[in-house]
Amino acid sequence: MCQQIIPLINDIPQLHGVYILDNIKILHEEWTQNWAKVKGVHTNIEQICRRLQSDIIQYHHDSIAMSFITVNEMASTDNLNQLEPTFMYTQIFKEILLDMEHDEQAIKQFTAYCRHHDCGSAKNIEEFEKKYQPRSAIWWYTCPSFLYSMLNYALRSMEGDTIINMGFFIHDLHQQIQQLYQQQVNSYHGEPFLVYRGQGLMQSDFKKLQKTKGGLMSFNNFLSTSKDKEVSIYYARGASTEPGKVGLLFIMSIDPYIKSAPFASISEESYFTEEEEILFSMHTVFRVGAIKHMDNMNQLYQVELQLTSDDDQQLRLLTDRIREEAGGGNGWERLGNLLLRIGQFNKAEELYNVLLEQTSNEDEKAFYYNQLGLVHSNQGDYAKAISYAKQRLEIQQKTLPSNHSNLATTYGNIGSVYDYMGEYSKALSFYEKDLEICQNSLPSNHPNLATSYNNIGLVYYHMGEYSKALSYYENALQIKEKALPSNHPSLAISYNNIGSMYKNMGEYSKALSSHEKALEIYQKTLPSNHPDLAISYNNIGSVYYNMGEYSEALSSHEQALEICEKTLPANHPDLATSFNNIGGVYDSMEEYSKALSFYEKAFEIKQKTLPSNHPDLATSYNNIGSVYKNMRQYSKALTFYEKDLEICEKTLPSNHSSLATSYGNIGSVYYSMGEDSKALSFYEKALEIRQKTLPSNHPSLGTSYSNIGSVYHNMGEHSKALSFYEKDLKICHQTLHYYHPDLATLYNNIGSVYYSIGEHAKALSFCEKAIEIQQKTLPSNHSSLAISYNNVGLVYSKMGEYSKALPFYEKALEIYQKTLLSKRSYLSTSYTKTDRIFRNMKDYSKALSNYERVPDIRQRALLRTHPLIKDVTESIEIVKKKL
Repeated sequence: MCQQIIPLINDIPQLHGVYILDNIKILHEEWTQNWAKVKGVHTNIEQICRRLQSDIIQYHHDSIAMSFITVNEMASTDNLNQLEPTFMYTQIFKEILLDMEHDEQAIKQFTAYCRHHDCGSAKNIEEFEKKYQPRSAIWWYTCPSFLYSMLNYALRSMEGDTIINMGFFIHDLHQQIQQLYQQQVNSYHGEPFLVYRGQGLMQSDFKKLQKTKGGLMSFNNFLSTSKDKEVSIYYARGASTEPGKVGLLFIMSIDPYIKSAPFASISEESYFTEEEEILFSMHTVFRVGAIKHMDNMNQLYQVELQLTSDDDQQLRLLTDRIREEAGGGNGWERLGNLLLRIGQFNKAEELYNVLLEQTSNEDEKAFYYNQLGLVHSNQGDYAKAISYAKQRLEIQQKTLPSNHSNLATTYGNIGSVYDYMGEYSKALSFYEKDLEICQNSLPSNHPNLATSYNNIGLVYYHMGEYSKALSYYENALQIKEKALPSNHPSLAISYNNIGSMYKNMGEYSKALSSHEKALEIYQKTLPSNHPDLAISYNNIGSVYYNMGEYSEALSSHEQALEICEKTLPANHPDLATSFNNIGGVYDSMEEYSKALSFYEKAFEIKQKTLPSNHPDLATSYNNIGSVYKNMRQYSKALTFYEKDLEICEKTLPSNHSSLATSYGNIGSVYYSMGEDSKALSFYEKALEIRQKTLPSNHPSLGTSYSNIGSVYHNMGEHSKALSFYEKDLKICHQTLHYYHPDLATLYNNIGSVYYSIGEHAKALSFCEKAIEIQQKTLPSNHSSLAISYNNVGLVYSKMGEYSKALPFYEKALEIYQKTLLSKRSYLSTSYTKTDRIFRNMKDYSKALSNYERVPDIRQRALLRTHPLIKDVTESIEIVKKKL
């Protein structure tokens, strides 16, 4: 039976080993050699128990947490996001726990926690509660009870709740090692010596170790080593037989005078007095040396490590940077700050909830409410973020004067969450309270004032009131210019904000100028691979994208991506942003497979790092849906747009602007499918939200009016179409620059309606206005210009003015020949329209030349039986007869 069962269960990842009990051992010895998870065949239960005990010891021995810092990662301490989080956690944990004092109550809290979570037998927990003393920490750590495995698992998995409750024990264990070190250090006579550690390492971690040669490696638990090399080799060999593991013998060179890494011989304090064990405190850091094969065995290596000295320059810089990011405050506050800073929001939430439960101090509660609000805001759970922020505000309003700076901070935090939620009037109200306090209590050039102006500018930006937003951003810039050096990075932030406003107003040259000023500052003050440089390249790429200069846009976005890939972890949100930007450019270039590839890369990152209902995931669904819509795969597009809508409906207020966008997107698919009534229904839902929440001149309202106008135009209700287009036109005249490309699109739409109702002079006037704008703002070969030239040609054709129509068709054709659109049926359409002009002008030889070029193009884009192919073939025959 065993032979049938083992193949079925061998690949289950949760299964560590199989132990067979059978009186006839010889029956199994041959076939079990093929299955690495079969640990042995035993004839009695005592043998199995001994083997299990041995394997459990090996498992715990191999499960110690490690972090690896490569030479390249050490070279730049500016961006901590690229470092392994556990390296930073344990560094800060260690400093926190050593600084804190604990009383007897800590033991009672810990044992209550153990009983609640069934962390050990009731007998062991009770014995610990009664007998534990700080001077016996090593004995309790080494004895076969629940403490050793519980602590090592908590440090390995960074379980904040467990670590906080075990804080007193970690502190005591370190202190006892420190005391023993001071007693024993002179016995080494200043001579370096070797200790050993044998263990297994997963293949993936071993590859990291190989890349770390010359870099740093930290053991993030308390580190057990031995003076006995043979004992350590035994553990290494045992691990080398495990599937997916490499056996390692660490040979550690120790300078006894390095005080920052206390260690001690614990034979007299340990439960196991016969072992020659040297125990190091947690987060001991080594420099990685040579890595060599042992005995020509593929899965067994020796690794030379050297204990880092107190004056190791690279380690000191790295440690100082981590401390700086953790900020001030007490120990746990510093850890929370670090967790927030590096995006570990779940861990931060866990920490702050524990701290909130343990305090009765109102000021501390207010602080933890604030931090939990920040956590939930970053997780996209804005309702909870508001709830926590208001609980903090309630405490502060009772205990602080009305103009206190902490109140201003809270108002600002609440304002930012309402801004995320799309409740702009509420956001503005709280930001203005923040600004009022700052204006009354701070000097006129204080940086906090600039922050307040920026926040209000951001709300006006979201409201589509770009001129007001620009005014506030410029106020912020003026303060910074007075208070800061000319190359300060904060100035670059203001230039980027101002550039974004000019971009949205259609003033692209001013937008580029502002973004380039920001880039210039970053290039002077930051390393060449700093993530803020990537932000600038993305901003510049975005302007080029809006201008239709896709190759320039792609170049800028690729520069941003290159920086992000070098400096950020593979699942960092900024990488997703770069992938999205590049995907957007390829989408506009009609390279849809490439667009999908980049959008899906962004989506994969978000899926790994965000909750399943996070708004940023909705954005990815929206982007992918857009590509499928452009590929005319409407059912797929609808699927993704509906996923976007589902998230928005679950997580956002019923009147949020993102919901309006989702309804609009679904409407656009139905519009493309020719289902006008469904399209109209969704467009009207979008309009209803925007009318309730946005100023009457917001550009998004204009978008809704135009969408509805397009449906009415399709339905032949031209007066209604004109009415909605004119509402959009009124908004555009109020909010956009005279030469904004969106105006050109609108002029073409209005011209199209006038063409449909036979008012050709008016149609011509609007189409020519569109061309005037596009010639000033777009590259000469932009596809939008080709569409406008075609429109003018079409109007002149209807008016019978073929000689005027011909140059416009030829201009359109020239653009289509040069651009990607030549791959599609647009080029064929241009040849057909140009031919009709030649026929109307009786120039049949040119007509024939044009028509004969059509079938090859069309047959690549359409089925041979398509009506247009038939139409082209018939037209060629007509022209031939004319000749």
